[in-house]
Amino acid sequence: MAVQTVATETAVAVDLGPASGLSCRECGAVVPLGPVFACAECFGPLEVAYDLPVGDPEALRKQIEAGPANIWRYAPLLPVPADVAEKPNLNPGWTKLVKADNLARELGVEQGKLFVKDDSGNPTHSFKDRVVAQAIEAARAFGFTTLSCSSTGNLAGAVGAAAARAGFRSCVFIPHDLEQGKVVMAGVYGGDLVAIEGNYDDVNRFCSELIGDPLGEGWGFVNVNLRPYYGEGSKTLAYEICEQLGWQLPDQLVIPIASGSQFTKIDKGLKELIKLGLVEDKPYKLFGAQAEGCSPVSVAYKGGHDVVRPQKPTTIAKSLAIGNPADGPYVLDIARRTGGAVEDVNDEQVVDAIKLLAQTEGVFAETAGGVTLGVTKKLIEAGQIDPSLTTVVLNTGDGLKTLDAVADSSQATATIRPSLDAFREAGLAADL
Repeated sequence: MAVQTVATETAVAVDLGPASGLSCRECGAVVPLGPVFACAECFGPLEVAYDLPVGDPEALRKQIEAGPANIWRYAPLLPVPADVAEKPNLNPGWTKLVKADNLARELGVEQGKLFVKDDSGNPTHSFKDRVVAQAIEAARAFGFTTLSCSSTGNLAGAVGAAAARAGFRSCVFIPHDLEQGKVVMAGVYGGDLVAIEGNYDDVNRFCSELIGDPLGEGWGFVNVNLRPYYGEGSKTLAYEICEQLGWQLPDQLVIPIASGSQFTKIDKGLKELIKLGLVEDKPYKLFGAQAEGCSPVSVAYKGGHDVVRPQKPTTIAKSLAIGNPADGPYVLDIARRTGGAVEDVNDEQVVDAIKLLAQTEGVFAETAGGVTLGVTKKLIEAGQIDPSLTTVVLNTGDGLKTLDAVADSSQATATIRPSLDAFREAGLAADL
């Protein structure tokens, strides 16, 4: 990707709340706030640095709890202006943390210890609404007029919806072979939807070229030149989980891995809560979940490697089908540091997990959720996840977006004539 720079004069006028600058994750260099994503010194990734509120943790807890029932309750901890809740935005977040006792019985987990963070309840039915909400505030601050992205599906819909609500033009880019439900959802908001012949990595390369071309002037690419701000939206998952657990850290979290950004930002959010005194400091383990057909991070983890070798994706979990994940090495570091792991499951296990979650808790997950639950089951059976500890499994999207994955095995039980005799003959009245 090309490195962009931003003039200090532009950054001075930017109001992004407690955000104080951008710091390099590799060398620690700090630059002013701006639409940049790579360090000019070492080409490492930039992330938002903060002047976070200090003082009485209880007062901060009360301030958060008195806030709106969306991610803006955490505005004092995010790169957004103080009046963000008054701006036109989709206001995602504060989704359900489902106490999954039925699922726990099936998996052999102690009752009251297993939870599903169900982010399918967001406005466009995936966690991507969180990251786009952050990115669009940065786009406003930097004067962009077009919102764009490279996407495996969910992000395209989230950008289209958020841009429509906020009055931006949108132009989003997707692989040509996405699930039809995601294509329709991305296109319905009226922005430009461009299908690129190839996989997500091909789409991402194209966007990297466009951002450095005059054609991309005035464009905010949420996961490229706005990536440092975009990524902060995933921290709100960590914030919400801990608040919904009564301001406690979970012992174990299982998180799907596409680019790996969500995994790293959840870890960042947990560490911030500890630093602020909002939760008690204690060990926690982060587990990453990938599909076998696109598992570069899992392969590296299990092979004991620090380098993530790219793969060509072949999996039904297309929202996770990023063969060259930008944050892969950082996922490895975090999984090892926290005592977690990175594992993968095949497509059959993904489908089985989707159905298991639906049939035990009434939550219909998309294929990424099937990957996460499938890996959870596998890690419990392998003894790597402790069934006696508090465990949170992420479902990041709605199963209505990936109907093809379960369509063949989820049909009508019977087709009968409209009569009681036909009902009895079909064997459906046996318990009546």
